[in-house]
Amino acid sequence: MIATEIANYTKEERKNYILKLINLHTRVSFDALAVQLFVSEDTIRRDINELESDSLVIKVKGGAMTKSYHHSSSSETYANEHKQIIARKTISLVKDGMILLIGGGTTIREFIKMIPDELNLTIFTVNVLSAVELLDKPNIKTIMIGGYISPYSQMTISGDVYAQLAHIKADLLILGTNALDIDGGFSDSDWETVQVKKAMLQASTKSAILTISEKLNTIQKMKIANLSEVDYVVTEVDITHEKLQSYLKAVPSLTFI
Repeated sequence: MIATEIANYTKEERKNYILKLINLHTRVSFDALAVQLFVSEDTIRRDINELESDSLVIKVKGGAMTKSYHHSSSSETYANEHKQIIARKTISLVKDGMILLIGGGTTIREFIKMIPDELNLTIFTVNVLSAVELLDKPNIKTIMIGGYISPYSQMTISGDVYAQLAHIKADLLILGTNALDIDGGFSDSDWETVQVKKAMLQASTKSAILTISEKLNTIQKMKIANLSEVDYVVTEVDITHEKLQSYLKAVPSLTFI
């Protein structure tokens, strides 16, 4: 899509584009939207206010969040069928007796739902909603890493979180992402969230990043890690899909599932 086309959007076209970006990336900041749409932040705030009035998004500090990610929402999850495929693929990485470290988000939520009841696992998480979902699994020991809860990411952040993560070495980290790119690695737009995810990588022997293919070739403001620092990327598409070929060539150490 060319810049002049976006710049000439009508108000309704702009709002639809904003809604798509928020659903795709979970959270988007006012300033990032203003840059992408060639309008002022005040215009974006008015659009977000209208989208929130229509119960389509949730305003958070500095931006907006997809409604399906919120704890009180019954909204249909964006690209849910694709996220269920990713969840099923991720289950293949999990073995009985493992220690996992997991984040949060709608794809992680689908993964938790699909964990077989007979698996005995210890799962550490920094996400409150993930911890609640895990309570339905009879043979999982769930350990919540405590700290201040970010209203942006719904993850625990603060010095206590880093201290606890420093004493963990999980077999596998399972983490969602807001954006993923060959050069930009996987990234987010919130400083505190990025720092916690970096610490989670350090606290794990292996790592799997879960993402719908629509997020490929997208970048947010702050890099978490290069793709060479990740072991697996799990998407809904097959490894032969054209979207993955440039990644396979650029990062031969990375395994796509």
